[in-house]
Amino acid sequence: MYVRSIRTLALVAAAVLALSAMFVFGSKPAEGAGTGCTVAYQVNQWSAGFTADVTVTNNGPALSAWTATWSWSGNQQVTSAWNAQVSQSGQQVSAASEPYNGSVAAGATVGFGFQATYSGANGAPADFAFNGVPCSGIGTPSSPSSSPPTSPTLPSTSPPTSPSSQPSSGPCPASAVFCDGFENQTSNVPSGRWSVVTPSCSWTGTAAITTAQAHSGLKSLEIDGHGTYCDHVFAADSTDMPAAAPTWYVRFWMKHTAPLPTNHTTFLAMNDSAHGNTDLRLGAQNGALMWNRQSDDATLPDQSPAGVAQSVVFPTGTWECLEFSVDGTSGQIHTWYDGSPVAGLTEDGVSTPDVDDQWLSGSGASWRPQLTDLKLGWEDYSAGDDTLWFDDVVLSTSRIGC
Repeated sequence: MYVRSIRTLALVAAAVLALSAMFVFGSKPAEGAGTGCTVAYQVNQWSAGFTADVTVTNNGPALSAWTATWSWSGNQQVTSAWNAQVSQSGQQVSAASEPYNGSVAAGATVGFGFQATYSGANGAPADFAFNGVPCSGIGTPSSPSSSPPTSPTLPSTSPPTSPSSQPSSGPCPASAVFCDGFENQTSNVPSGRWSVVTPSCSWTGTAAITTAQAHSGLKSLEIDGHGTYCDHVFAADSTDMPAAAPTWYVRFWMKHTAPLPTNHTTFLAMNDSAHGNTDLRLGAQNGALMWNRQSDDATLPDQSPAGVAQSVVFPTGTWECLEFSVDGTSGQIHTWYDGSPVAGLTEDGVSTPDVDDQWLSGSGASWRPQLTDLKLGWEDYSAGDDTLWFDDVVLSTSRIGC
């Protein structure tokens, strides 16, 4: 029997602790999603924003890709998302599957989520559809609390999960130290946890908050990077890294304009206080992504043709997801590109030719970092310009996912 209607829940105005509300869409026959779909919508809401977890059960034949769509009745604005590519135009929202979760077997579920802002009433999504087929309506989320939930800003009290574990769901899992889409920035000068630093000398490189590009929401961090030593520029967070020790998990989205050059460049650096306050650097060389340890200039992978071939060529003009973990106890590094592990950017404690044999040689075998800051920006050690954008940055004690 089809579900013909669903009761609208009244919006309660009392300011209470952040609550989670579960709403289940009914099922109805659907050509694009088989014989029907069931959608669960879980909201965690505060006075000016909320997060939502969406779980869709495919009651029909298997799917190879999916798109969920809905509309808002108010001024809700999605600022970041996970496990789906979410875009918004006015009150219309579309969430498309990622390459890793597009396949949904008959009877299986798939989940995604998002964080959003609102003012006034936070009406629930309307006209929800899965692969173009409508599902039945939904009620109204629970009343707002007086402040955002506090748990996302606190480090987890449980041990970090292993690098092979599945990523946590949501932009701010319980293990997150912070999640930042730069939406709270009030000017074009990075502020709050971020400050502009020029480690060498200040010439023409700049770091600014922009609305010209965004992976989600309206804003991102823009780095106008140039060649030569004095053009190094970063937006630095010098306070949060200790809270994630001893294993740091970082996830961010990046877009850039120029192909990665042959010479050594860096777009992420972390101060290592255990090794003379030198930097552990993530960037590129020979056109592919590369880790570099400033203390001894070791690279991961080796800069041999076979080593470079096991890394990733980062494309221009598109938002791409990078994740990594650095274990301060073992010295191991694991890196994921768009959700998939990268063999050439993995140091697993076992010396592998063309990958981490140089990294683990000599004193590198006992390298145990102590990371104290997170810097996003640009260093180019010879010539070459690039404009980069960073968005949806997460620091955590367990894997986040793209």
